[in-house]
Amino acid sequence: MSQQSTWFQRFVLPALAFKAVVIGGGYATGRELAEYFLPSGPRGGLLGMAVATCVWSLVCVLTFLFARATGSADYDSFFRHLLGRFGVGFEATYLLFLIVLLAVFGAAAGAIGSAGVGAPPLAGTVLLMASIALVAAYGNSAVERLFAYVSILLYATYAVFLLLCLGSFGGAIAGAYASHPEIGAGWAAGGVTYAGYNVIGAVIILPATRHMTSDRDAVVAGLLCGPLAMLPAALFFVCMAAFYPDIANATLPSDVLLRHLHAPVFRLAFQAMIFAALLECGTGMVHAVNERVSKRWRDGRTVRLATTLALLVVSIFLAGQFGLVTLIARFYRVLAWVFLAIYVLPVLTLGVWRLLVWRRQSDARKQAVLF
Repeated sequence: MSQQSTWFQRFVLPALAFKAVVIGGGYATGRELAEYFLPSGPRGGLLGMAVATCVWSLVCVLTFLFARATGSADYDSFFRHLLGRFGVGFEATYLLFLIVLLAVFGAAAGAIGSAGVGAPPLAGTVLLMASIALVAAYGNSAVERLFAYVSILLYATYAVFLLLCLGSFGGAIAGAYASHPEIGAGWAAGGVTYAGYNVIGAVIILPATRHMTSDRDAVVAGLLCGPLAMLPAALFFVCMAAFYPDIANATLPSDVLLRHLHAPVFRLAFQAMIFAALLECGTGMVHAVNERVSKRWRDGRTVRLATTLALLVVSIFLAGQFGLVTLIARFYRVLAWVFLAIYVLPVLTLGVWRLLVWRRQSDARKQAVLF
């Protein structure tokens, strides 16, 4: 860990990296929000988001602390220390998740290109995959710059989006919350499910935690992960309520809102932001695999490019076969519970226990030195 790290690198960069991995194809388009939060109603959906935010921050803090204690800078090292030889179970599941996730991104990029400029769906998919391959091939520094620059674009775009929506149909938003005071019974389950498959971002972005210099850095950065990752989603969800419940069935809820804004220039800008969000998320997920692979081969850039292309080819095929809505509805729920079982539960139990044991041993050694 570098002693020259800035406060941004130590505290904010890991949170932005986590946000980058979380935002993905379904979050940025609003499809995931419609799938997991809208069924509980406008108010229940916000409660579900609060649950997901708390889960993210808690797991991120524990993950960063465990990674620091074990010197783990990638998911392979992390799970070898946490689960021993059973850590291979996470890697197999993660590779499956990555392929599905990239397929979701490809389907989303294709839908965005078709909705925005009338391009064939395959064109948007191929453009996104080529961009991911290019950035991922250049390693840590390129990926971290992407996280920082896209984050500025993303937060600024969502802020303008909220203001435009409030100005155009703010009354409908307020009316939705007034006319639908009920809170659906599944709000907590929706929050846990959504958090479950996204929280793996905490261990995936471990390369971005290399700037941390203390456990305090890990705690602060981990606590920031939940709010910074969920803030754009909450803003988006509030705006979606104006067209509840019909918007729940839209493939691209974002495009429904953008059409009602009657702002064609901003619509294109928003679609470009979503594409950038897909790029940073896909790059972050692939980069984790590349860091794992690069430990075993010296020719880093060639291996990273070959690995990325192999993953993307399979994902393009899945995107064409299933489409955005089907991929999110069918695969994400199952993977959420798998990750809760092989990652979240072990971190909350075995990981916490080991951290406490190591802390007691460290305190005992310090006392022995003093006396």
